[in-house]
Amino acid sequence: MRFDRLVLAAAAVMAIVPANAEPRHYTFGHTPTEAEIAAENIDVRADGKGLPPGQGSVTQGRDILAQTCAPCHGDKGQGLLSDRLVGGFGTLKDHNPVRTVGSYWPYATTLFDYVRRAMPFNAPQSLTDDQVYAVSAYVLSLNGILPDDAVLNAANLPKIAMPNRNGFISPDPRPDVR
Repeated sequence: MRFDRLVLAAAAVMAIVPANAEPRHYTFGHTPTEAEIAAENIDVRADGKGLPPGQGSVTQGRDILAQTCAPCHGDKGQGLLSDRLVGGFGTLKDHNPVRTVGSYWPYATTLFDYVRRAMPFNAPQSLTDDQVYAVSAYVLSLNGILPDDAVLNAANLPKIAMPNRNGFISPDPRPDVR
C-alpha cells in the first residue's frame, strides 16, 4: 500500500471513531477466575519458590521414566530421539560440549520446572507433582547427584548443589567494582 493511501485509511478510521469513544468490548473469552490463574501459574524459581507439595523417590522415578520418557530419552537418559539427560561431565569447554542436566543445568529446580510444564512431549503437564519429583530424583540419581535411595520434595530440591551451579557466573573484571 502506498503511503498516501495509508494516511487516507488512517484518517477514515479516525473520523469513524470519536476521540471520546468508550473502549470496545469484545464478545469472546472471559475474565479468568483466580482458580484459572493459579492453574497456569506453575513456574518454579531457582530458589524453589513455586514448588508444590509432594514428593517422589528415585525408585518411583525409574518406573515413570521407563513408561513415559524412555521412548525419547532412553531408559537410562542416554538420549534417543531427544536430548541426553545424563553424562557430559568435563566436556563444557570442549569443541563439542555435551550439555545434559548433570553437566550443564545450574539448578535442580529448573529440572522440576521443565519436566512439570513441558514433559512428556506428547502430553505436557500430564504428570502429577509427585511424578515430577520422582522423575527429577531419578534423573539426578543417574547423573550421580543424588543417591539411589533419595526422595525429593519442596524442602530439599532447592538445596541440591548442581555441578555447574557457578558455571554461569564469572567475576566482574572491572577494577572499579571490587
